[in-house]
Amino acid sequence: MEWLLAKVIARVVTRGSLTITFASGRRVTFGDGTGTPLAFRFTSPAWQRHIVFDPELKFGEAYMNGGLVIERGDIAEILAVMMAQVGLQVPSASARLMMKLRFLFRRLAQFNPPGKAKDNVAHHYDLDGRLYSLFLDADRQYSCAYFEHPGQSLDDAQLAKKRHIAAKLQFNRADLTALDIGCGWGGMGLYLAENAGARVTGVTLSEEQLGVARARAEEKGLSERADFRLQDYRDAPGPFDRIVSVGMFEHVGIGHYDEYFTKVAQLLADDGVALIHSIGRSEGPGITNPWIAKYIFPGGYIPALSEVLPAIERAGLFVTDIEILRLHYAETLKAWRERFLAHREEVERLYDARFVRMFEFYLAASEMAFRHQGMMVFQVQLAKREGVVPLTRTYIPQAEAALMRMEKNNRPGLRLAGE
Repeated sequence: MEWLLAKVIARVVTRGSLTITFASGRRVTFGDGTGTPLAFRFTSPAWQRHIVFDPELKFGEAYMNGGLVIERGDIAEILAVMMAQVGLQVPSASARLMMKLRFLFRRLAQFNPPGKAKDNVAHHYDLDGRLYSLFLDADRQYSCAYFEHPGQSLDDAQLAKKRHIAAKLQFNRADLTALDIGCGWGGMGLYLAENAGARVTGVTLSEEQLGVARARAEEKGLSERADFRLQDYRDAPGPFDRIVSVGMFEHVGIGHYDEYFTKVAQLLADDGVALIHSIGRSEGPGITNPWIAKYIFPGGYIPALSEVLPAIERAGLFVTDIEILRLHYAETLKAWRERFLAHREEVERLYDARFVRMFEFYLAASEMAFRHQGMMVFQVQLAKREGVVPLTRTYIPQAEAALMRMEKNNRPGLRLAGE
């Protein structure tokens, strides 16, 4: 089996310099010798055999369980070399069969009725809250940031993301009502309440996130303007003048797209505006990476726009704007990974070394998927009538400038110690 794995890797890794020590002790260097030399070793023939048959699942499992040990470089660098190869091929006939089977049964894997959806959310978002405070920005934005210029800090880029979305939602009247579907720890909803003057209802299926969002609203004195609920979006009341969803649509599941957008249409006022911010794939329909589905986001799926737009059309909604954010999530994930690794000892005290390797692999693999394998983020603006949104996009920077002024007015002043 070792010879077969070596043959597969030689076919995949044609650039770079990657040295692998197999369980037998044999060392082989793959690639053309360019770039930084990297190296890892397998600790047993069993892991080599597993990876031949199901590389998408077993490579990550080998790293998190100690079956693959890095000797030079880190897992992000190794994944960058392996995932950036031109003409990447599926390693073996068995692996191709696994992919076909997963595609065939993907709707079953993404079946997310309300009860199961809550369990899937809890799997990832109800982890110890201290974990997320170690690598997210101060506002706990767990979605793609919007980098306005190279070198912008993560906190400023996440603030820019909220401002950019709020500008597209066009809060041009006082006391507009807004629904935040998948409100997370409340950052987006609190931003709209504080800076756009909205009356916000935020819904989440995470009890951990709900508690934090409510506490933050009370701390900011915004509890009357920002109401956070443990509720499935399918049970939310309406109508709302504005609807926003950031980083939640990836959890809907392909079999529920018609249900989702039909509900958005029902909840949206006739002159309302909605904005859906989601990860997407630029290379057409696919499957959820099995390692991600098993360990990180069960029930999740990253859609292609070709899968999303027909459901929007069937719901009777108009697409009034689409923006593709290229590489913004790669930079976001890089910042998260660097922050996470800077606190790896603290994470290990919260969980264990296996969890640290699992989460590091998740952040690194996700980053490289955005850098090298066609993942992106789309923001789709929706309305029920043609004339609701201005005819040109000049209103967006104008609204961003006004929101920036509001941010400065709402920023708490500095106090001396003891005041």
